[in-house]
Amino acid sequence: MSRVFTGVLAVVAIVLGVVWPSAEAHSMAPAPAPASDGTTIDQGIACVLMLVALILTYLIHPLDASSSFFC
Repeated sequence: MSRVFTGVLAVVAIVLGVVWPSAEAHSMAPAPAPASDGTTIDQGIACVLMLVALILTYLIHPLDASSSFFC
């Protein structure tokens, strides 16, 4: 065998060794969609806070109104 043929064979083997595994590689599956993007949780917290504010308003308002009778 000549040195040129051996060199060409070595280069072909290296190229195939690099290209062949990537040709057989499977593409990865896409990531699943998020179950919640956080807006639902934020809206739930906002509703709870609004309910607390409403309850406190109705609890504090009679106390505020009854104190005007004593003045």
